[in-house]
Amino acid sequence: MVEAAPRAGSAAADGLDAAVVAAARRGEPWAQRRLIAALQDPVHRLVWRMLGTAGRDHVAQDLTQEALVRIVRALPGYVEGGAAKFSTWALTIASRTAIDELRRRVLPTAPPQALAVLPQGDPMPDLALERAAIGDAIAAAIDELAPEIRATFVLRAYHELEYHEIAEALDVDLGTVKSRLFRARAALQRRLERLRRDD
Repeated sequence: MVEAAPRAGSAAADGLDAAVVAAARRGEPWAQRRLIAALQDPVHRLVWRMLGTAGRDHVAQDLTQEALVRIVRALPGYVEGGAAKFSTWALTIASRTAIDELRRRVLPTAPPQALAVLPQGDPMPDLALERAAIGDAIAAAIDELAPEIRATFVLRAYHELEYHEIAEALDVDLGTVKSRLFRARAALQRRLERLRRDD
């Protein structure tokens, strides 16, 4: 069964206001600590999903820390009130960190895992097994996507960024975002159709 994803949530950096971001940009340690604490979860969720089902544990932790360091180092270049919201700007750096890692080395593919044994007396075992199989199929399809396509899909499906925000985050045009999302969804659809045929 697919490992449960970290808790979903908004990409926004909770608890950060313009004053905290401005203080962090000036290099004030208290503000940088607050910024890192607020960004840790959304950055980890993004990195975890982009890495796929293999290599998530220690690699995701290491990559989250690397992305946070890059965000803090890049703070002087962030333009308050610019084209990108702060959360989008931060996820841009995290996305590129994950893409760099995926390009640098091929992560091992996780072997298909056996479905978990359901507890006795489960009232709907068939439904639970079906959900697990669908989850496995979706995870496998996402794992097979090219890094740039995977990043586009993750930013849209899990972090709910708008198309123009994804275009800014990945430094591509709107048409490329739409094309990548179409390809990602088509791959997921093919996987699910294959699963239905195998039933």
